[in-house]
Amino acid sequence: MSGTGTATRRTVGVEEELMLIGHDGAPIPRARDVLGSAEPADGPLEHELMEEQIETATAPHSTLEEIAAAIREGRAGAQAAADRHDARIAALGTSPLALAGTTVGKLRYLLARAEFGLTAREQLTSGCHVHVAVADDAEGVAVLDRIGPWLAPLLALSSNSPYWMGDDSGYASFRSQVWSRWHTAGPTRHFGTPEAYHAAVDGLVATGTILDEGMVYFDARLSARYPTVEIRVADVCLSADIATLLAALARGLVETAARAADAPAPDVPVEILRTALWRAGRSGLGGDLLDPRTWRPAAAHDVVGALVDHVRDALADMGDLDTVTELLGGLWSGGDGATRQRSWAAEADGDLAAVARRAADATLL
Repeated sequence: MSGTGTATRRTVGVEEELMLIGHDGAPIPRARDVLGSAEPADGPLEHELMEEQIETATAPHSTLEEIAAAIREGRAGAQAAADRHDARIAALGTSPLALAGTTVGKLRYLLARAEFGLTAREQLTSGCHVHVAVADDAEGVAVLDRIGPWLAPLLALSSNSPYWMGDDSGYASFRSQVWSRWHTAGPTRHFGTPEAYHAAVDGLVATGTILDEGMVYFDARLSARYPTVEIRVADVCLSADIATLLAALARGLVETAARAADAPAPDVPVEILRTALWRAGRSGLGGDLLDPRTWRPAAAHDVVGALVDHVRDALADMGDLDTVTELLGGLWSGGDGATRQRSWAAEADGDLAAVARRAADATLL
């Protein structure tokens, strides 16, 4: 990686949800055991909704070199903890093999399972959340109001969940379809002010149809725990390189939006944003996406190129442009996670267990 930009770099942290699988490739409910015996050297590890997954989280970092190293260290630490219980970690947005997930035995998760039925029971899905520092809620809301058109390309480049319940879903990111069942998930309208944003969140909680503020699952939101904008749209990325690319582009989007805070925010209907996200989940990088400059179909390569152009000044100022160009070259030559999973399935004559095992190998590269 290269680049020595002189602009003050916003810090970035990355949270990754990872599957726990057995050596046969099937998800296994070992989260309680893995987390119970985790050591400080394994890094911060947390529960997710299902016993078949755990979450890693990096500390905030300023340079892409630090971010890339932290992502790899988080994955290695998670594998070290899983090794003690004969499990492997796999960066898979959904399991290639059919499985009914096991809800973690915590009160909040059990309440969610009881209240939301099949939607909660079928949430063995893994995403990647990127936290980018903002000065305050005012800057954060200005960012949220301006990054929406560019979130779909982030989903496309992270797409890594083509299989669902043992079948090819036809989607590059079927995780995004499963996740969209949550009634608070998806793109958002303009808020304009922190007061309007917090009133919207409070209004959702007041409806009684979610358990608490933590269930406000916007594709991008103000973090309730950190002074960050949390971009939540992506699948967990198959490789650490793609996760690093996602973090760099997310930071570039936040910086670009913050610089444009005094200009009018783009007025894009939520239904168009939702349709663009559906298209990205369906196609990944293997077909057309909706171009945010025109809202008409265009080749994925061109739309991702437009995203890079949109954030180019921010990337250059932070010294990230050369690294992003390099990582994108690797992504185009190697394919997104969905493409690679399907290629592995073809090589293995449709053996989806082999796909899961190869994903576990790729997770630690």
